[in-house]
Amino acid sequence: MDEETRKIPSHEVTYGRLRDMILFGHLQPGQPVTIQGLIRDLDAGMTPVREAIRRLTAEGALLPQGNRRVAVPQLTPALLDQLAFVRLTVEPKLAELAGRHLTPDLIDRLEVIDDAVDRTIRAGAVSGYLEANHVFHFALYEASQAPILVDIARSLWLRFGPSLRVVCARYGASALPDRHEEALTAMRAGDTVALARAIENDIQQGIDQIRQAQAQGEI
Repeated sequence: MDEETRKIPSHEVTYGRLRDMILFGHLQPGQPVTIQGLIRDLDAGMTPVREAIRRLTAEGALLPQGNRRVAVPQLTPALLDQLAFVRLTVEPKLAELAGRHLTPDLIDRLEVIDDAVDRTIRAGAVSGYLEANHVFHFALYEASQAPILVDIARSLWLRFGPSLRVVCARYGASALPDRHEEALTAMRAGDTVALARAIENDIQQGIDQIRQAQAQGEI
């Protein structure tokens, strides 16, 4: 544990680690895991693990299964429709708001992050892609100065990420959603409308892939 981590309360560290396991698809939708297994995987005590489970259950990212087990909920077509509606409403608005506050330094930082996204796509590294893609979006969204909308977006990604991981792993690197270059071009031009549209297209690509997989009975 590094010095920075030691400053964070243990229950927050455990919550963050379990959240990332869900967000980046290390826990597959519908796959039950035991609390004891999570204690081992998270290298944490019973109390912080139970607290993390409680919080993530309240956020809709976990479902109690009985017998001291929990699972990531499976994303049904009806739930996907709801997630799609909210994501396509909230996240383009976050991008538009962020576009009003972008600085050259932040655009440079986003370009560096997108280079990392591109490297993971070329390498077919699904986990690395999901993590770098998340960093790109939320580095942009944080510039929106709209904390309530950012919190909503984080909750939506927790519900969406596990199924995206399954689809990305199934279809391979060439199918990984990435419309970031369109977004960066809009940022450089100072075009907030085009930026919002690029983010909307990026999100829609992932939604369409999951919808296709559902229609074919693959998830």
